[in-house]
Amino acid sequence: MARIRDNYERSAAYRAEKVIKGEAEPLDFLPEEDRTTEDKLTIEKTVKESESELSLSPETLTETVEFKLYSRIYKALSVVVCIIFITSLVITAIHLPSLGSDLNPANNEVPERYVEKGVEETGAINTVAGMILDYRAFDTFGESCVLFAAVICVLILLKESDLSAAEHSDRQNEPKNDGILKAAASILFPVIIIFGFYVILNGHLSAGGGFSGGAILGSGMILYLLAFGFEKAHKLFNYKTFAVTVCSAQIFYCIAKGFSFFTGANEIETHIPLGNPGDILSSGLILPLNICVGLVVAYTIYTFYVMFRRGGF
Repeated sequence: MARIRDNYERSAAYRAEKVIKGEAEPLDFLPEEDRTTEDKLTIEKTVKESESELSLSPETLTETVEFKLYSRIYKALSVVVCIIFITSLVITAIHLPSLGSDLNPANNEVPERYVEKGVEETGAINTVAGMILDYRAFDTFGESCVLFAAVICVLILLKESDLSAAEHSDRQNEPKNDGILKAAASILFPVIIIFGFYVILNGHLSAGGGFSGGAILGSGMILYLLAFGFEKAHKLFNYKTFAVTVCSAQIFYCIAKGFSFFTGANEIETHIPLGNPGDILSSGLILPLNICVGLVVAYTIYTFYVMFRRGGF
């Protein structure tokens, strides 16, 4: 494959492709001693005649016997893996107890504990919030880490892209001078942000929480970016605020729940008050953990959009 690509890079088709894309000038491929004597018009004519050879692109050249064999093996293995996965799921579903069977328990001690003692032990009126941020808080921390890892992978893959070309694309495509969008965003952005924080802060009392509130905040941040452009948006949401906010939220979550589980496992009093169920300042660590999750989700959504849209903050 390397030999084929080397031969292509020495061909006239490769030189013509570079000239057409604007990455080189026709005279760049001449030796130094010939550049002053060679007729530029003749070179350009030769380049145009060579355009017919562009059908021999790298993608076409890879259609060799080895590549075709590899492609067939890859497709065959993909089919085999899918068949194994589907078969495993079907066999598992077949062996599940039928609906209404005595072997299919409608309830057990775990959800019973959540329902009967959830408010007493967590201080959260919202049983779901008490479950995912107290009983199963480490599972939720793992989900936050998955989001954080996904953002890091996107940053690694896209951060080194050509921002100059992206900025030109921004000027062409983003409706920065759209008066209607700006006026609407000026009204809706504060409302969306306030509502997002309301959903996060109210998550232990009613439906809501960090994940749903964070999604609302992320959508509001994207709306602000679309309406006012990258320059203004990055005064509020930039790489520094992303790194500080997300890392601080993850570290606080880890330390807080690590302390909680350590004291609980060793039957040590945590001295973290649960408050009165139903009050905004209640449920112990659930409220600050909801805030941490919400910030991570919001910046994850915003960072994904920024990186795929522009390649960087």
